[in-house]
Amino acid sequence: MSQYGEPLHTIVHISDTHFLAGEKPLYGTVDTDATLTQALVQLERSGIRPELLVFTGDIADLGEDDAYRRIRGIVEPAAERLGARVLWVMGNHDDRARLRAELLDEEPVTEPVVTSIRLGGLRVIALDTSVPGYHHGELSEEQLLWLRAELAQPAPEGTIVALHHPPIPTTIPLMPILELQRQHELAAAIEGTDVRAILGGHLHYSTTSMFAGVPVSVAAATCYTMDVAAVRGRLTGLGGGQAFSLVHVYGDRVVHSTVPIGDFPIVSGFDNEFVDRVYALPEPEQREAFSRHVTPQT
Repeated sequence: MSQYGEPLHTIVHISDTHFLAGEKPLYGTVDTDATLTQALVQLERSGIRPELLVFTGDIADLGEDDAYRRIRGIVEPAAERLGARVLWVMGNHDDRARLRAELLDEEPVTEPVVTSIRLGGLRVIALDTSVPGYHHGELSEEQLLWLRAELAQPAPEGTIVALHHPPIPTTIPLMPILELQRQHELAAAIEGTDVRAILGGHLHYSTTSMFAGVPVSVAAATCYTMDVAAVRGRLTGLGGGQAFSLVHVYGDRVVHSTVPIGDFPIVSGFDNEFVDRVYALPEPEQREAFSRHVTPQT
């Protein structure tokens, strides 16, 4: 029995799908549809039933209508089977008007795409850090004022903020120019509030940090990943390491777990019956049974 009990909420965090119109492969080689579909298959197969799927931006690589329609056709049926809602967050590759029209069924206006939703007592806020025509991130004064007003009233179970450009450093050459600008303004808006976690994308690799006293979790892309350990001076994208994240919200903490996408060889495994029988043994024998992976005699 876990000393923490069951989580209050489970959220799936997916980022940087970068779909192109007409099922075109990204960079001529990356099958974006297949990797996202695999991720959703793994999620359904796991038996995990999240309340929310959060996509933290760069949903479409060129902001094309067909790209949005196609990803919606993949994600929404899976979300319905899972019993989950979907939250779409703007990225620098996305188009505000088309995202609104194709994913949100709203008028195709070009205002920032921001929203606040509730999962019971938990609030999830989506910010729009995109700057049309550019790849770095910014938050307008109006959006920061809206955020301050929203956070002025605490939520019973706190708040999670989702955005595309994470407010943390990246050490990959050339990428710092693509960071969120004027981060101190966002820090001032969330310091002392009930924000418990920040979810981001954009970097194409999984990483964690702190910002204004709040943990930040970045989900790796589903399309391709950046090689953080590439030869110095090179910016290298890899056709491997794609992943999504599980976000488990407890009363006193938020836990972020990275899930690699793909079918991998199974080298070890324990079923519930085995675990139950092991826990019935004295502690020294528990360790021995797990280390040897033998069926305990009771």
